[in-house]
Parts: sequence; C-alpha cells; structure tokens
Amino acid sequence: MRLSKSFLSDYIDLSGIPYSELAEKMVFAGNEYESIGKLCNATGLVVGYVETCENHPESDHLHICNVNIGSETVQILCGAPNVKAGEKVIVATVGAELPGGVIKKAKLAGMESNGMICSLAELGLESKYLKEEDHAGIHILGEDAKVGEDALHYLGLDDEVIDFELTADRADLLSVIGMAYEVGAIYNRKVVLPEIKLHETKENINDQMRLQVQTENCSIYLGKLVKNVIIKESPKFIKNRLMASGIRPINNVVDISNYVMLEYGQPLHFFDKNRLGDEVIVRMATDEETLITLDNKERALKDTDIVIANPTGPVALAGVMGGLETEIELDTKDIFIEAAIFEPTHIRYTSKAIIRSEASNRYEKGVDPYRTVLALNRACELLELYAEGEVCSGVLTHDTTNKEDKKIEVSLESIESVLGMPITKEDVCEILPRLGFEYKIKYNIFEVFVPTRRLDVNIKEDLIAEIGKIYGYNKVVGTLPMDRIRKGTYSKKAKLERTIRRHLNALGLNQVITYSLLSEEEAELFVSKKKDSVILNSPMSEDRKIMRKSFIPSLLHVYDYNVARNRKDVSIFETGAIYYKENETYKEDFTLSGLMSGVYEENTWQGNKINIDFYLIKGIVENLLCFLGLTNRYQFDTENLGKELHPGMSARILIDREVVGFIGRVHPNISKKDVYVFEINLEKVLELKVKPIKFKEIPKFPSVKKDVAFIVKKEVSSKEIEEIIKKTGSRMLTNIDVFDVYEGENVGEDEKSIAYALTFSDSNRTLNEQEVTVVFERIIEAVTTGLHAELRNK
Repeated sequence: MRLSKSFLSDYIDLSGIPYSELAEKMVFAGNEYESIGKLCNATGLVVGYVETCENHPESDHLHICNVNIGSETVQILCGAPNVKAGEKVIVATVGAELPGGVIKKAKLAGMESNGMICSLAELGLESKYLKEEDHAGIHILGEDAKVGEDALHYLGLDDEVIDFELTADRADLLSVIGMAYEVGAIYNRKVVLPEIKLHETKENINDQMRLQVQTENCSIYLGKLVKNVIIKESPKFIKNRLMASGIRPINNVVDISNYVMLEYGQPLHFFDKNRLGDEVIVRMATDEETLITLDNKERALKDTDIVIANPTGPVALAGVMGGLETEIELDTKDIFIEAAIFEPTHIRYTSKAIIRSEASNRYEKGVDPYRTVLALNRACELLELYAEGEVCSGVLTHDTTNKEDKKIEVSLESIESVLGMPITKEDVCEILPRLGFEYKIKYNIFEVFVPTRRLDVNIKEDLIAEIGKIYGYNKVVGTLPMDRIRKGTYSKKAKLERTIRRHLNALGLNQVITYSLLSEEEAELFVSKKKDSVILNSPMSEDRKIMRKSFIPSLLHVYDYNVARNRKDVSIFETGAIYYKENETYKEDFTLSGLMSGVYEENTWQGNKINIDFYLIKGIVENLLCFLGLTNRYQFDTENLGKELHPGMSARILIDREVVGFIGRVHPNISKKDVYVFEINLEKVLELKVKPIKFKEIPKFPSVKKDVAFIVKKEVSSKEIEEIIKKTGSRMLTNIDVFDVYEGENVGEDEKSIAYALTFSDSNRTLNEQEVTVVFERIIEAVTTGLHAELRNK
C-alpha cells in the first residue's frame, strides 16, 4: 500500500509531523514499510516564462530562448519542437538534479545554455504514467503557474509517499481512511471523514432497473445510476494521488472509481448502463460459460466463479475484472455503479486464475460492510462534480450483513498478563478512544465495542495487542523466565532428535533443513513402500506440489548445490516429518535421513585420507544404532531394495526383524557420482523399549586375534557367514570384523573371498592359545560344512 501524504492530509492533520517520523512510528505499531520518498525526486525545478524564442542560426532544430525564472532571465537552448514565446514551462536551473544527471552550464552549437526546459519524461516519473506527448516535447504549464515558484509543487509532484508492506490481517489499512485511523491512534489526532453531498434527480433507479442475487457468496450488492456523464481528463489532484498510489490515470470516470477504492478500501465497478441493460443478476458461473474480459481475452469460467450477469449471460467477473461488453468507453453517457462484498475465498480462486488486481486484493482480505454505501455515494458525488453527471435517486439493494460493532470483554489483569507489563486503568481509558473503540466499564471489566472496519480484532487477545502497540512495546521490561524444570516436560521425540543430532554432529555430519515440498516425479523416489501422496490444492509451482515422502531427493539437491560450488566432500543429515495418506487419513512419520560422498576424513600431515564408501556409511549407521541402545538388535539384508539404490551396494535396515529403513549407494541412473544415503523411520525406533546403556569396563587382560578367509559362492552373504560364526563361537568370541572382500585370481568366476578378524577375550583371565584354537577350528568347520565354503590359505 503506497500512502500519499497529500491524500492522507485530507483526513487527519499532519502539521508538525515529518513524514519520515510517521513512517518509523508506524513500524513500532506493527506496520513495516519498504521505502519512503517523493513522487518525483528531481530538484532545482522552477516555473519559467519564455519571453523570446528564436531559431538557432547554425542548427536546424535548436531554439535560443530567453526564459524568466523569477530571480533572473537566462538564455537556454532548447530542441523541443513545441517550445515558443509566451509559454510557461518547467525549467531545470543550473545545479538541478534530474535522473539523467546534474544540470550544468554548457555550450551548444557555439552558444551558452544556462539550464534546461523539461518534459515530464525527464523528471523521473514512471513511464506508465506518461503519455506519448510527454516524451515528444516539453510540458506546457497553465496560466495560473507563478513564474519562479517550485514547479514540482505547482504540478503536485512533490508529494511524499511511503510504500508499506502490510500483514495479511490488516485489510483496514488498504485504504487511506484506514491509514488515517491508524495514524490518528498513534498521534492522538482526530480523523475527519469526507462530507458527502448529493443532488439527486427525481428519477429513481428502482423504476428503471431490477436486481437478483442468486448466490450466498454475495453478502452486499448496492447499485446507483448516474446519467449524462462527460468523459474527459481528471482533475490534477486525482491524477497525482493515483500516481502516488501506483495507479495510472486514464480518464475522469475510471479514475474516480480507483480514487474511491483507495479512499475507502471498497472496490467499485462502473458499467455502461445502456450496454448492461435493465436487469442485474449476481450468481455463480457454470462450467460451460465464457466471458470476454476487459483485456480482450476469452475466459472459460468455472462453477467457483461469481459473475455479474444480465439475462443474456455474464458481463463481469465479480471482484476481479469487468467484461468487454459493458466497458466504459468515450461515448458512454449513463453509468451503473456497483458497490458489493463477495465471499473472499471465491475471489481468491478466480483472481489467481485470471489476474490479481487492487480490487481483488481488497476483496480477498475483507471489506468493511459499513463503508459500502459511503463509497457508493462518494463515487456519485465525484461524478457529479468532475464528470457533470446527474445522480438518480434510490439504490438497488441486497444486504445480509451484520453492521453492529463487535463486543469484546477484557479485564485489566488480562491486559497486564498478556502484555507482560504494568498498565493503569487510566491508560486503557485513554487508549481505547484513540483507537476509535467505544467502551463501558462494568465491575472492573472493559466492555469494548470494535467497529466493523477492524476485521482483524475479534477476540480479547487481538484487542490487547492493539492496546499494547499504542501504549508502547518499548515499555516492556525484559525479565528472565523463572520456573522449575520438571522431569518429562521434554517430549520423547524431541529428546531423541536432539540426541541423534548431537551424535551425528560428533561423527562429522552436518544438519540441513530442506523444503517439505517436491515435484511429482521426485516425490516417488526412495519410497520403499507404496504410499499415497499429499498433494497441495494451490501449489506455488509444479516443483513444489507434493509433500515429501522421503528426505533423500532434497538431500541430493543439497549435494548438487555444493558440488556445483566445488564442495565435493559432503556429509549431511536431516530429521523431521515425511507425509502421506493411508486409507484417506493423513499421516506423518518422524524420520532420519543422511547423505555422504567424497572424503570423510583427511590427515594432511601424514597424507592419509578416508574416502566414503558403503562400509563407512554402514559403520556410521551401526554406530548410531548402538549409541541408541540397539546393539545386537539390528540386522541388514538385501531383499526388496528400491530401484533407486545400487543393487550390489545396498541393504535394508531391520530392528528386531522389522524393516525400519535402508542404506546404500544411489543408483547410477540417478547420480553418476559415488553418493551414499541412509534413511531410518524413527517412529518405529520410538516404539522400542531400550534398556539403559551400561558401562562396560575395558578388559584388563589381553585379547587374542585370529584372521580367517573363506571362499564362498557369490550369492552367499557375509551376514550368513557371521551368523554361523556367532552361533558356533563361545562367549570368548567378543568381536567379528570384515576386513577384506576379494574377487579375482585364485578364486572361481562365481566365487568370492571374505576375510574376518575374530577377537577372543575374557574379562577375568588371560586366554591360552590352546583353548582359543579349539573354538577357532570349530568355527572353521561349521562355516565350511554349513555353506560349502573353502578355507582360503593364500
């Protein structure tokens, strides 16, 4: 919302208030602004009078002009074709600053020039406000311009403008009068509303036109008829205020519609009455209907669109855009004015499909029903004043709204409790009238009546916030919260997430936070079990349409982003929710995912480095599971792996024989690089009963290590061999490590060699070689017999 100081000054006294100060005060009231400046930022411009104008003897286009600028008469060379003696013009004096640069004394075609005679295009106005003639030649001022005065002030282009970034709930601030109430509350100044005076004719609109409202999505529809208008250029003050507000002036009739919308926040629509006909119908569109809108495009309508129609069909998209058939044109004489309130959700859907406009923006956020008739009468008054219109008496009326003030009760104790600062009863009694809220006090309870213009104040907390911003949040004294920390207040899920985050950080992985939305194709990747997607009804884009069912696609985006910036060593993880539907029920699963690629650790001093591979990321996952108290409860298998994982370097993760996730290298069809990922469903981990981790003393007695390698068929997994080793080994077997997998010479084509390091120890004594050898040979026999394996000697 761009707020013009000139416009605002019509409704509240701004004397003694610098506009920059007002902008800062509005920020403290919760209304941020993006910029502040003037409608035109040029300097050094005065009104000049061209006393003489002669052709330059040595140029076919330059004119030698003697221009009276009030303080003196200066010679200026000008090349504009429309410059001539006797005209009042805009003069940029020497030292003036324009968008094109600073004006200096110069010599043109051998003659001195002391300034520049300007066109409007050279002053820095946005091009959308300019006409063709504003570029073609200099601007000629009116006879009432005083020589030597500030040219921008005369033109009304010195207006100051604040561009506010408003929150969605403050629909009341999408009008200058709404802004006046806000400023009035801040500075404790009275708001003065326009005094509307109409001179209606004896003709009554109800004798000439009929209204039918056939949908509940229109709560108010009011119509007035103005005849014999003359379409011409708008008055200067209307054009300047529209430009300051970011709207291009067109003609007096269209400009008055926009002007009243800015003034009251109530969108209006003007129809050519003779093209509209005698009957106005407000209804929902049908899927078969079409409408050619003002931009000359044929629109296919939906049954969610609200339309204004006559008996032959739709003539406008309610609250969004008018139809070409009933457009105001230069030959229009009679105007039917619509002032209405439509259901915001339907306006939102229609405007998103067609076009977002100033009008639809206001309808979407809500319109004050009390101002509808005021805006309607104000438009009639301005048409009477500036378009010589004749206003017919009567109003076409449909109104189902409640215009009573909202009653909210609040105690002083509640106000102090919510604001967290002391405030007196007298302070509240002083603030409420500043906000424009009437009140009564009963038994120390404030009974406050909130006017309909404040659509955002509905409950006592809203009211308290309004009181707080006027009283001043800077008066809040900072204090530290004091409370006893009770056991169990920290949720089990949050505790697990914090534990995992800290442990993975310690293992060298960095936490990332990614978008919860994916494209339709990405949402199906790395989903081990078929799940119905959660699809947004109104996505920002096709790339952000589906709620994620796995973190891995998002982590791959993070990886690609880093690699593109020459960061090839990536170790990241993310925790959070994945989303899906099951039997039409929306569900979330608490999940952990990770991605690793490149170098895990590098010792630059010794020149050693550890590259990330399947075994390293498997070790990370095993380390985490053991840390969570799941030692000896997890397993890995290679059944039913997803197509996104490399078939020879991937596995499922099982806890207590139930699948909880997967681990592996990303399939080359998805990424040609060595990228390894894992994902664990933490919902299932939360359901597990885990015994407290017990401290285990480091053995005092030396252990015995023995290495063994078996040649087995390629289809035999290491897991099968380890299960036999564990089953056969006694309690003295305390650890099994795979340290080599070999395929090549000395083994068959369909065979492989897997080497294990077995550790034997006893916490109470030193083992002797003989008893270890007995167990070791028993293990070898069990594996070779059970899996038809062969002991590898080389």
